[in-house]
Amino acid sequence: MTFSLLFDLDDTLLDSNIDSLIPAYFQKLAGYLAEKIPPEKMLPELMRATRTMYTSTRLDATLEQVFSDQFYLPLGTTRADLAGQIDRFYDEVFPTLQPLTQPRPAAIALVEWALAQGWQVNVATDPLFPRKAILHRLRWAGLPPENVPFGLISDFQTFHFAKASVAYYPEFLAHMDWDGNSPLLMVGDSLERDVIPARRAGLPIFWLNPDGQSAPEAEGVPRGTLADLRAFLESTELSLLQPDFSTPAALLAALQATPAVLHTLLLNSLPADWSARPAQGEWAMTEILCHLRDVEVEVNQPRVEAILAGPNPIVTGQDTDPWADERKYHQQDAAVAWQAFLTARSQVIERLRALSAAEWESPARHTILGPTRLRELVGFIVEHDRTHLRQARAALT
Repeated sequence: MTFSLLFDLDDTLLDSNIDSLIPAYFQKLAGYLAEKIPPEKMLPELMRATRTMYTSTRLDATLEQVFSDQFYLPLGTTRADLAGQIDRFYDEVFPTLQPLTQPRPAAIALVEWALAQGWQVNVATDPLFPRKAILHRLRWAGLPPENVPFGLISDFQTFHFAKASVAYYPEFLAHMDWDGNSPLLMVGDSLERDVIPARRAGLPIFWLNPDGQSAPEAEGVPRGTLADLRAFLESTELSLLQPDFSTPAALLAALQATPAVLHTLLLNSLPADWSARPAQGEWAMTEILCHLRDVEVEVNQPRVEAILAGPNPIVTGQDTDPWADERKYHQQDAAVAWQAFLTARSQVIERLRALSAAEWESPARHTILGPTRLRELVGFIVEHDRTHLRQARAALT
């Protein structure tokens, strides 16, 4: 069993003084680019583009792409024009913000202890920064990524959702290559970005809450200081800390995460890799995408509509694996298949999002599973997605 910890960064691993850090960061960036863009023009666009990232729900654009789409055009420039200068800013100027932060010795000790247990330690920070900025802040925390074997560190080049979105959390698990069975715990200080969305996504959560705050949305959530967290981990049966994706909110978030993660995998690989099979009998990325597309269009969508049309319809089990050879998936276009899957999945999400709690419990009779309900069948879609996301990652690596 692999146990995984997902740590927030700001005011969890690092004392960030965020109210001072962010304005100083924006001012330094504006000053660094002042020769090309007047600060009075740049700062409003920087804040607007950042807000757009924070609320983005796009499945076909990373947060970096969302930011770029909003930021550069109103300034009369392009990302390519400023890329070198912005890169140098994060190398040379961003590190000068370190005095506005303080490491937390208790956090350093806790991470070291967790790693000594053989656990996977991940950094589930809000992915609104470039990776360089996040790695700098880990160094400021006394946890340099060059020396600390973190698992996954979220950033805006990879992720499609900010932490206020419930979908951030299943996206994180997919990039973490979570197997669907191993226990885990999310640790964070923010009610709005950690506790509420992680809980809605079905993740076990520890609220880093040294001041003893209370909130109805966090009822029953374990909370306390970093010392309390260690005591909690030492006294809890870790195998019980299992995510629960059975609620409509968690299921919808997981359905959103799948095309987003596939999009990142495609962005970070070459088209020549998409048709490469990792071993004889294994599917290539192209075949996985074609399979997901056809299952979404010919199985998932019709089942959802049939169940909602009711009453208590018969749902037939289907063996869809032979389609790979029968339909010559290997000869098809991966990017076209992903786009078709994205379209179909978006339609399913919008259909499900509009349902009442009673409609989620609509009954059906499955020819293999027996009596079931729509919510349970959507759970099977999520499990099917997870299997093929792991398969896709393996195909490309």
